[in-house]
Amino acid sequence: MLLHAPTPLSLADLSTLTTSVADEVRAGLHPVQVDPDRRWYRLLRSDDYVDVWLISWATEQTAELHDHAGSLGALTVVSGSLVEQRWAGDGLRSRRVVAGRGLGFPLGHVHDVGNPAPEPAVSVHAYSPPLTAMSYYAVEPGGRLRRTRSVLVESGSSEGIG
Repeated sequence: MLLHAPTPLSLADLSTLTTSVADEVRAGLHPVQVDPDRRWYRLLRSDDYVDVWLISWATEQTAELHDHAGSLGALTVVSGSLVEQRWAGDGLRSRRVVAGRGLGFPLGHVHDVGNPAPEPAVSVHAYSPPLTAMSYYAVEPGGRLRRTRSVLVESGSSEGIG
């Protein structure tokens, strides 16, 4: 079993990066839009090792249950709050992430992220190495996880980002 992604960056590095970029967003260095019909996103940084995304979430917008293939990830909430539903091996577990807080996702982490709150949320996400593929899942009756599809992620695409 592969425990580390092919990247020199760690989850701690990605968390530090998303926290730093979240501070830039709060300082007004990266304008944010909120689209009530679909998640708005912008690629802020991209190189051979990491992609950094800025995402806004209107009420009830979600990312769908997914993984990040061979990439590590982290997010920091800039404003509002998000709820992560993560696969815990025997079902989904929820946790709310409020402004100023974040979380990291190791290899094999399956989750959905969304905004059930009435006010918009904004978050910064980093993936290393940059995403190349993602798989999507459904929870079957009896609490089993089933992959429903896998997709290749094109450079600069926000498919499944979250």
